[in-house]
Amino acid sequence: QIQTIEPEIINDEKPVKLQEKIVKEKKVQETIPSKNIEKTGAEAILLCCNTIHICAESIKKAVNIPFLHIAEATGKEIKRKNIRKVLLLGTKSTMEKGFYKSVLNDNFNIEVIIPTKSDIETIHDVIYKELVYGITTSESKNKFLKIIKKSIDKGAEGVILGCTEIPLLINQNDCEIPTFNTTKIHTERAVEFSIN
Repeated sequence: QIQTIEPEIINDEKPVKLQEKIVKEKKVQETIPSKNIEKTGAEAILLCCNTIHICAESIKKAVNIPFLHIAEATGKEIKRKNIRKVLLLGTKSTMEKGFYKSVLNDNFNIEVIIPTKSDIETIHDVIYKELVYGITTSESKNKFLKIIKKSIDKGAEGVILGCTEIPLLINQNDCEIPTFNTTKIHTERAVEFSIN
């Protein structure tokens, strides 16, 4: 049986602002009551946001139950498809900080490439100004597809859709290389864990 436990962390702040605060300050103990989650009987922790995984190591240290890391689940799926070089799309923090790339490099020997600085800004803006509000446009979709095409020219064999909102805009039918929808992969890993 899968149960969700939603810690009382949102208060009156919008989730986007809270996420930015957690990432900026890395104050996991003040924002995510890890020990309380464990005390409720949870058998594992699953963070359903790629960017928040910047706090993963702090959470792992704070609890004694398994932490199902989104990049580890994604890495297993990429490895299963024998792909060695991928493009990582996500928020600015997900693309630029090492917390995601290091899991894929160190644990799976997968080379991760990220877009150019200007393309990172474009992706980040589309996520926070459109996708989080459920807005999808053909203009933004074309921007993403051009960025993916540039990565293919640099040898990318797959693309990680490393933000829960990106699949609202891009899916496998849009791309000539395999896409890795981290939300779907992570969810499937959680179900697999709960069954086994």
